[in-house]
Amino acid sequence: MQKKKLVVLTGAGISSESGLKTFRDSDGLWEGHKIEDVATPRAWKKDPGQVLTFYNMRRRDVLDATPNAAHIGLAGLEKDFEVQIITQNVDDLHERAGSSRVLHLHGEILKMRSEKDESLIYDIRGDIHLGDTAADGGQLRPHIVWFEEPVPLIEEAMAVTQTADYFAVIGTSLLVYPAAGLLHYTPVGIPVFIVDKKIPYLSSLNRVTAIEKPATEGVKQLAALLTNPE
Repeated sequence: MQKKKLVVLTGAGISSESGLKTFRDSDGLWEGHKIEDVATPRAWKKDPGQVLTFYNMRRRDVLDATPNAAHIGLAGLEKDFEVQIITQNVDDLHERAGSSRVLHLHGEILKMRSEKDESLIYDIRGDIHLGDTAADGGQLRPHIVWFEEPVPLIEEAMAVTQTADYFAVIGTSLLVYPAAGLLHYTPVGIPVFIVDKKIPYLSSLNRVTAIEKPATEGVKQLAALLTNPE
């Protein structure tokens, strides 16, 4: 029998329990930096060295982190469902937990690319330095979708969302667009679940099951609801 399709949108809240900070933790700062100083094309043009240093530190944080119960729980659901993860996170914790289908909307911290040709992408585990260049001679930069840049994979994410039998949102404030807009591409009438410590008011969606808990606890409850429906 063909498995039902579960599409899951995840955000920073699922990785925060693995110790990875989000820029919305306090005052809109990310590890003490203003977003516009480290995560925009303008920042890269103005001070690429600072941007590289910032992301080199983020990469070390990711490599030191381990998947938590929420990541592992979602991977475990592949036994019963065809699970497609769409994540706003740039870490690889979903993959390390065992999820086999992960779409990274905002890029991947463990990859780098040429600043000239976006298709020249390389794996990276260490640091990127000024003067490190791709095959085309372009300076290497993090393979990250910065604020003010288009999100190349959003159309693929929309297409996947339209095929869902179940849709879940975990650990995201639903304030970051275009990712937050994926809710509006779900098929009419399918069950929608939202797991977060603080869930925003969603007047337009009356088919939502709200699980107002941290991701590690919420995914456990989500799995129970999906595998043992009343």
